[in-house]
Amino acid sequence: MKRELEHVEIPDEHDARERAWQLVSAAFAERVPAPPSRPRRLVPVVALAVAGAIVAAAASSPGRAVFHAIRSTVGVEKAQPALFSLPTSGRLLVASGGGVWVVQDDGSKRRLGSYASASWSPHGRYVVATRRNALYALTPTGEERWSLARPAVLFPRWAGTKTDTRIAYLTTSRLHVVGGDGRGDLDAGGLPAGARIAPAWRPGKGFVLAYANTHGRVYAYDTVHGADFWSRPPRSAPYRQPRLLEWSSDGKRLMLVTADKLVLFGPRSARPLAVRAERVVDAAFRPGTHHIALIRRPGEVSQVTLGARVIFSTAGELRGLTWSPDGRWLLIGLPEADQWVFVRADGRKITAVSNVSSQFRSQPFPRVEGWAP
Repeated sequence: MKRELEHVEIPDEHDARERAWQLVSAAFAERVPAPPSRPRRLVPVVALAVAGAIVAAAASSPGRAVFHAIRSTVGVEKAQPALFSLPTSGRLLVASGGGVWVVQDDGSKRRLGSYASASWSPHGRYVVATRRNALYALTPTGEERWSLARPAVLFPRWAGTKTDTRIAYLTTSRLHVVGGDGRGDLDAGGLPAGARIAPAWRPGKGFVLAYANTHGRVYAYDTVHGADFWSRPPRSAPYRQPRLLEWSSDGKRLMLVTADKLVLFGPRSARPLAVRAERVVDAAFRPGTHHIALIRRPGEVSQVTLGARVIFSTAGELRGLTWSPDGRWLLIGLPEADQWVFVRADGRKITAVSNVSSQFRSQPFPRVEGWAP
């Protein structure tokens, strides 16, 4: 009986092996080889490990088993089982299915409450958080300072000095600005409806807010004087499906990421300085510079690049880029492996933490909302 079963042909077995070999070949071709002269360090599981899992699964149910095998091998080897400490100073703000949390640099965590999203105030003195129909100002220990009832609150962002601050947020598609003390809430009804992405405060003096409308036009608005900040032309060209707006830390560059473009603006004009046609998963300015970290996914491999350098690569899908305040480390999410990956900016050191979701009592993969001093 055993010999007879060994000669039974499994349906679609040959085609499954062919598809598996194509996946393995593509992944191996796109790997980033480690320099042979450097000492061994933590690296992502490379294509050869994926290859073994795929080939082993190829004889089973085609397609489904192959992709299950890929998911089971994604991740960084020798990852820590828990977040024992951050690789540099600062505090993380994390939103999860279990609420909003603050993580200290020694790894200790405090749950602020059952909020949906959050953002740091300037200098990390306070936290602005949301529930479905309300906005809250909290201390980093979770003490509520004030709240404001508004419908469908989204994307709170806090800016200003230690003595004068503003919070921008959206209610469905309406842009609002309120004082840091919860007073003077302004519905910017004269402005076009905002797209469902976070507005971005320009660092420096004044309260200039960049936002994209539902048609993909980008505006820079002086919220104090109620006027356009960009002098010429008065509005940008439309860009399809805006996804991210972010100013550089000196306020001299504004980055827009869309479904198929990366656009850079200067501080005084909606005429772009550069438009690059490419698909970017996420992007973030390195603090103190105009250098941009990007997540790309060419083929079956995800890459994090800084300038022309690839500083991290993996077979899994990456999500989120968060710079440490000193600009030395990047925190990247790897949901398929339930890991956070910390990558030094020069790419020479990588540390990872596993079991991230359970540490924040979350079924969805936790989202890092900011890294404050």
